[in-house]
Amino acid sequence: MSLAFLRCACVVALAVPVFSAQAEVVIGVDVSTTGPAAAIGIQTNNAIRLWPATLGGEPARYVVLDDGTDVSRAVKNMRKLTSEDKVDAIVGPNTTAAALAGLDVLAETKTPMIALAASSVIVEPLSDPKRAWAFKMPQNDSLMATALVEDMKKKGLKNVAFIGFADSYGDSWWKEFSAAAGSDLKIVAQERFQRTDASVVGQVLKVIAAKPDAVLIAGAGTPSALPQKTLLERGYTGAVYQTHGIGTLEFLQVGGADVEGTLFPTGPGVVARELPDDNPVKKVAVAFADKYEAQYGKHTLTQFAGDAYGAWMLLDSAVARALKTGAKPGTPEFRAALRDALEHTRDLIVPNGVLNISKDDHQGFDERARVMGIVKNGRFSYAQ
Repeated sequence: MSLAFLRCACVVALAVPVFSAQAEVVIGVDVSTTGPAAAIGIQTNNAIRLWPATLGGEPARYVVLDDGTDVSRAVKNMRKLTSEDKVDAIVGPNTTAAALAGLDVLAETKTPMIALAASSVIVEPLSDPKRAWAFKMPQNDSLMATALVEDMKKKGLKNVAFIGFADSYGDSWWKEFSAAAGSDLKIVAQERFQRTDASVVGQVLKVIAAKPDAVLIAGAGTPSALPQKTLLERGYTGAVYQTHGIGTLEFLQVGGADVEGTLFPTGPGVVARELPDDNPVKKVAVAFADKYEAQYGKHTLTQFAGDAYGAWMLLDSAVARALKTGAKPGTPEFRAALRDALEHTRDLIVPNGVLNISKDDHQGFDERARVMGIVKNGRFSYAQ
């Protein structure tokens, strides 16, 4: 049976070898290839198109649906994938809100999910039975927040202002950054904005009035450029930090010269070729960068593409181990075995870090999954 990508109810057949369907592994994917998060979802989809035609040595089929960056549509997609397509696991969604809304579907159908959204609330607390089926690829905000605080302290910054999304992404970043700052940094202002806002002048004026040494903008994708552009327009000259959520080519295009010098934490895959040779992730990260850029062009690789390919690598490892239990794909027993295999992933190197997943940690990255980046000459570059 040919591997097929099903997107928006359209089938795009790929030329791949013919396999017996007896042990076919079916993976459902929910991505935001349209709507406000499209800049993230398109990068995700690009990487998915590079997924090999097998998982764990068995033929695989990927059913890919667009949720339009709409939470209700994401949940509808997840219900379709589990009830109609009988998927063995779900990859996605791209947004925290959609991933959280889908937790009930996972619990009801006992289907594991590897989310491509960043917030740790997707997988925490693990005492919640619904989250037993949830895993995620992007680094927890706490890991990235500590990287930012360490960089700010190293630069001798004392007073910092925060302006973040008025949603679960912003909430998570406020929680993690304020905790990481502790008594070492004084947070002199906290402002919020909507992803769809056309102006943030009011918030920016309040931030500037607080006289911060640096400003952290906690947003994702192209909307993150608006506060930074407004800060410069209003004469702010201090340091500007962003989160790893900015890692889209569209952010660079929209921000232009106004985002030059932006500091941000990022997965090592984004700056793979600039990493020191002793970085444990470099070999795998460069191999994926070569593969991705051969298809999509030089300097097109982003955090989100690396996460999506890392999801395939994680599934490939887990499926191989789940199959050893004797459970057959397409059955509740296999989904349970796959969930358990995901939870016992050890020392798996993916483009953005090294995964060690456990019953206490359904993300699995440590400090090897982060480096500091800087926007330089219109590109994401390695800062340290």
